[in-house]
Amino acid sequence: MNKPKLNTKPFLNTHIPDDWDVKLLDRISRRRSGHTPDKAFDNYYNGGIKWVSLADSFRLDQGLIRETEIEISEEGIRKSSAVLLPAGTVLMSRDAGVGKSAVMGIDMAVSQHFITWTCDEAILNKWFLYYWLQYKKEYFERQAVGSTIKTIGLPLFKKLQIVYPPVPEQNSIAEVLTTWDKAITTTTALIAQLEQRKKWLMQQLLTGKKRLKGFCGEWKKYSYENLLRVVKRHIDWSDEELYSLLSVRRRSGGIFFRESLYGHQIKVKDLRTAHEGDFLFSKMQILHGASALVTKEFSGAKISGSYIAVVAKDTKILNMQYLNWASQLKYFYHQTYISSYGVHIEKMTFDFEIFLNLDSKLPPFEEQTAIVQVLQAADKEVAMLNKKMDQLKEQKKGLMQVLLTGKKRIL
Repeated sequence: MNKPKLNTKPFLNTHIPDDWDVKLLDRISRRRSGHTPDKAFDNYYNGGIKWVSLADSFRLDQGLIRETEIEISEEGIRKSSAVLLPAGTVLMSRDAGVGKSAVMGIDMAVSQHFITWTCDEAILNKWFLYYWLQYKKEYFERQAVGSTIKTIGLPLFKKLQIVYPPVPEQNSIAEVLTTWDKAITTTTALIAQLEQRKKWLMQQLLTGKKRLKGFCGEWKKYSYENLLRVVKRHIDWSDEELYSLLSVRRRSGGIFFRESLYGHQIKVKDLRTAHEGDFLFSKMQILHGASALVTKEFSGAKISGSYIAVVAKDTKILNMQYLNWASQLKYFYHQTYISSYGVHIEKMTFDFEIFLNLDSKLPPFEEQTAIVQVLQAADKEVAMLNKKMDQLKEQKKGLMQVLLTGKKRIL
């Protein structure tokens, strides 16, 4: 049986269902601006009343907010324009994270950086409003003005219109989107657990605190000079050739394609070819963890003279993938630090010759390989969950686009 065709009516440059309404948000909810008690008075703060400030931006867009970095006192509220708002109030950031929103899980106050709405649940479901604000986030970001910190001016909220269905459908829409949020929250927690497990495995396996089953051979100390060999594969320069240039991210973030340039666009004519298995040191950023192994997808791309490329002198002693994992430890970071000189960390110079004289303690090659396999498996688990997370977020975004506009009905 075919479903009955639902009637629509025009709204702006689109159509909305006939039984949906359009009103100024101020007409169906109570809007308030946040306020900050005078910081000159210590007794206005630390009084047990949760107060949402810019420091809590990371808690927004995650549903309920119950905890805050700062608390204010009853006196701080009484002697300022701050207001204690009831649980269920919806808040949104006007700046420093423009458009981020949340629902208060308890009675709270907010700083001047936020706008709040207290809903009449007989007309507007607070969770429907929360998701509608998320859906409109890009719009709010475009409306923000300012040079250093962009802010949404209050006049925008006075004329802000909301399109909404009858309350039963609002409830159903909020329930569907909440289901996706719960899945996202659960996946986020699993990713955090696996990341912690991976870090624990790295710390244990790469330092010998924990040995894999079947391995008991002695770890031996080697200088980096005895382990590593510098490779320089200079290119035949051509101003007409297009070169794909590699960079290394800070904090052991891996390799990435920086850009592609023709030879005539490159000022310093000093490029070298990187091959799969090369380990790269960034001379300028190594103190910030900018070192990584070149993987298959980047093989053949070019690096500038600001990078040092090395390979193993003896492939039976050092597994380069093992070195790549070990380079993510604090101990390796410290070694690059003591191999550098200068007065400011952003301007310190890496002395590779000093680094080569430092030592690394290695397990037998077979154990190195086994450790790499364990860590790669842990990394793969995290990658798979991150992929699932991306899919859930895309699904939620798609649902918001059709449910919050009436293109798809829940009847």
